[in-house]
Amino acid sequence: MITSRNITNHLKEYKCTVCKMELTNTEEGSLTFLTPELKEVNEALVHFYQKKLVAKQH
Repeated sequence: MITSRNITNHLKEYKCTVCKMELTNTEEGSLTFLTPELKEVNEALVHFYQKKLVAKQH
C-alpha cells in the first residue's frame, strides 16, 4: 500500500501496489474504498484546502 495523494494533512488516498485497489480515509479515520463520489469529495477538499493555504500566506 502506498500513499498516492495527500488531500490534506489528515486525509490521504492510497493505492495497493499489487491489485491497484484505491482507498481513502473516512471521517472516523478508517480506510474505505475510493468510490467516484469520494473522489469528487476529495477533489473539492483539495481545492478548498489550497485556497485556505494561499489565503493564510497573504
